[in-house]
Amino acid sequence: MVLLAIPFWANTNPKAPFNLSAGNPEETKWVDSIYESLSQEERIGQLFMIRVHSNKGQVHEEDIARQVTAHKVGGLLFFQGTAEGHARLINKYQQLTTIPLMVAIDGEWGLGMRLPESTVSFPKQLLLGAIQDNTLIYEMGSEIARHCRRLGIHVNFAPVVDVNNNPENPVINMRSFGEDRLNVAIKGYHYMAGMQDENVMACAKHFPGHGDTDKDSHNELPLITHNLKRLDSIEFFPFKSLIDKGLQSVMVAHLSIPAIDSAVSRPTTTSYATVTSLLKENMNFDGLIFTDALEMKGLSNHFGPGKAEAEALIAGNDILLLPADITIAKKAILKAIEEGKLSWDNINKKVKRILRAKYRLGLINKQVIDEANIRQDLNNPQALALKNKLIEAALTLVRDKENLIPIEDTLGLNMASISIGHHKETNFQKSLKQFIPHKTLFSGSSISDDQQKQLHASVKNHDLVVVSLQNLSEYASKNYGITQSAIDFIQKLQQDKAVILVLFGNPYALKYFDDINTILVTYQEEKNIEELAAQAVTGINGIYGKLPVEASSVSLFGDGLLREPLFKMGFDLPERVGVNSEKLLKIDTLMQEAIDEKATPGAVILAAKDGEIFFQKAYGYHTYEQNIKVKISDLYDLASITKVAAATLAVMHLYENKKINLFEPISTYLPELDSTDKKNLLLYDILAHHAGLIPWLPFYENTVEQERRSVVPNSKIYKKRKQGLFNIPITASLYMREDYLDTIWQRIHQSPLRENNDYKYSDLGFYLIAQIVERLTQTTLDEYVNHYFYKPMGLQNIAYQPWNKFDINRIPPSEKDNYFRVQPVQGYVHDMGAAMLGGISGHAGLFSNAKDLAVVFQMLLNDGYYGGRQYLKSSTIALFTTRHKADDRRGLGFDMKQLDKDEVLNMSEKASKFTFGHLGFTGTCVWADPAHNLVFVVLTNRTWPSMKNYKWGKNEYRPRIQSVIYDALMPEN
Repeated sequence: MVLLAIPFWANTNPKAPFNLSAGNPEETKWVDSIYESLSQEERIGQLFMIRVHSNKGQVHEEDIARQVTAHKVGGLLFFQGTAEGHARLINKYQQLTTIPLMVAIDGEWGLGMRLPESTVSFPKQLLLGAIQDNTLIYEMGSEIARHCRRLGIHVNFAPVVDVNNNPENPVINMRSFGEDRLNVAIKGYHYMAGMQDENVMACAKHFPGHGDTDKDSHNELPLITHNLKRLDSIEFFPFKSLIDKGLQSVMVAHLSIPAIDSAVSRPTTTSYATVTSLLKENMNFDGLIFTDALEMKGLSNHFGPGKAEAEALIAGNDILLLPADITIAKKAILKAIEEGKLSWDNINKKVKRILRAKYRLGLINKQVIDEANIRQDLNNPQALALKNKLIEAALTLVRDKENLIPIEDTLGLNMASISIGHHKETNFQKSLKQFIPHKTLFSGSSISDDQQKQLHASVKNHDLVVVSLQNLSEYASKNYGITQSAIDFIQKLQQDKAVILVLFGNPYALKYFDDINTILVTYQEEKNIEELAAQAVTGINGIYGKLPVEASSVSLFGDGLLREPLFKMGFDLPERVGVNSEKLLKIDTLMQEAIDEKATPGAVILAAKDGEIFFQKAYGYHTYEQNIKVKISDLYDLASITKVAAATLAVMHLYENKKINLFEPISTYLPELDSTDKKNLLLYDILAHHAGLIPWLPFYENTVEQERRSVVPNSKIYKKRKQGLFNIPITASLYMREDYLDTIWQRIHQSPLRENNDYKYSDLGFYLIAQIVERLTQTTLDEYVNHYFYKPMGLQNIAYQPWNKFDINRIPPSEKDNYFRVQPVQGYVHDMGAAMLGGISGHAGLFSNAKDLAVVFQMLLNDGYYGGRQYLKSSTIALFTTRHKADDRRGLGFDMKQLDKDEVLNMSEKASKFTFGHLGFTGTCVWADPAHNLVFVVLTNRTWPSMKNYKWGKNEYRPRIQSVIYDALMPEN
């Protein structure tokens, strides 16, 4: 027969076919010496690999120890348990033998297949089959091998290279790379090469091909009736391809294939025609040959204990996997030798092949596993990051006739999501809500007529509905967990709604949804898959996968639409963006130190690189009374960050639209300044604090009175409730007279200028900027930035006057004011001057959570582009983030890194000189570093209970925490 070969496509070096018949002199010397030291019974023992668990208790452990010592078995196959338990037992059993044991695991998707609570479970192979970048499969193979080696495992029974061309397959199914022989072969090769390059033996299975069966060989013997030409073309193809490229071992399945062996019900495991004639002679395979588990009913129903093992050796297998009874098996093998069906020469060759394999796997000396930190090492951040990378690369947009994905323009979008399969809001819906606020609904897998009506009514006024099918089954026999009522509901919903269907399960289930216009398939369901699917739907991540199977006449192999990301800010693991997560742990230490010494009651820290938030964490409480824990969604008073996150943005936008000239006198926009010494001030200088303005004016001092030993607001200027002219909200129980605003503006206009215009930080210029914005646009500053920036960017947690928009318990209080408002300040701006303007000013008044503030600065790092829309020109951003001609620190509006070494540094010394952002009096900061595409945000209320608590700044917590971020950056290749 003619066996086809595939092109070699990989970033790895192709290997010659593996050869265990001979080796170098040093290897041969070791093999011969060990072989000669063994008795005949010990040589037979080397052929066995037995089952081991680390969660079955002392009796099981002692039984395994007895088999290891009594039968001198050659290997152990580990199943369920814990990483710590496996490590302990491997060390224990290795010490019981003279010849090191070959340790294996059935870890198709990593050690997590057997140790799900202890280590990483990578995606199943059908998901991997959708990936177009096969080097990712190689990386996974390498990482799995490193995990194996860390645990003392030498052989991994993977990859599965069965071509799953039968949707009804009950046993392979999601374990296959799919139904295309070339895709299976190429991905199988990369998985194999990744493991073997790390010196873990790969084992291709289930030879000669278990993909086109509708029976499970664990329970019965499947029959495959294809002729030899068909088998050669499809089933054999991946095995031959991997063999030609250096595959080290193969597992033979329990199948009945008359085209190979005409004996009735002869399992391939016991078929000489299959193992020797086909695999060894025709395909020239000279690696190790494992049987599939000999306890499986596909074999044991036809051959009893002993008989199965003897027949498997006669057929040509090297290692007998999971024998039912070693004592009976050994007797049967000896009997077969006596009867001439087996020879000692044949047995001895197998033993030497096993010993050669052990030599090459490094088993020439006793191995001891370091049991310390084993779980931590097996859950290393690099592996978790790679897992996300694999998932992201596999998500498949099967079709999108209405171009609904990505959801690009959220401005005015009325969206809902419905999860079918769960009775509560899912992780997918929660993730989706982080990017698009919307109504979430859910139902069980079966949807009654009444429920359907209720769901339809609930989304009656919605433009777009995202439906997720979840909690599904992998198996065709269970209709993949999809009910007819769910199918009917989705079809009816699409009749009058734009619908995005997200299928969290087996792609073969697509056959039920041929009429649905937009479908994203995720292949599996778990928390990080749900999160990444939400980011794909919203355009934060791109979509690149292709279907690895044909599900129906309209869902074909290779279908999958490409979608590039919209440059929105998303979430990812630190290692995905080149950050060492272990080094970030120092932030926890610094924050605990700050809280312990009462520098601040709490904080939110965020860091993002390349548009991905890799660190976002809440610390402490809203107050030292510890009644409310800080959450990452909490809104903080940004204080002077308002200058850049609102006022400067507005100026930049007006500048682009030629409504402002930075070098025209400010009186051009505020004619009332013509009669003052400020008439010729330039916005260019004001923005950089080079206009000669004094730092600030304590307006409030003239509005309070001394009453005995305390201060009280002047009753002629303030009332406790809104009434008549008293309509400027200072707090919930304090309102200022509207006409007092004239006094504030008069004092600003008449304030003295300094003698020179060297750098002097001043709030007053930003009072005037807010006034300019309002005068030019006939709208207030808050309305302007919300209209042109926050709202179209989808930001829902950044605003002035948050007290009338958000739950007050989401806003940590800023101070116990005993000098002006004489009450706790919460939800109202802390800055006294901004408060007297009703909470809206250019110098203070803005509140935000960490994410929304980070998004604003990510837009600036993206040269003004975000989420499919250009907000500012790159040239405008470059102008405003360039230092003033007379300054070593200040840009236009933006604070930048202090370059004068004689001055106090305002940020981490490790930040680049291009870094821009701002500090806030309440302990906040935001910095964007273009050199590293890095955004750093700190939100605190260090002013609680008193703004005179300066420990937060004195101990330099902001720059110290920022330095941790820079220290964690990995060197760029």
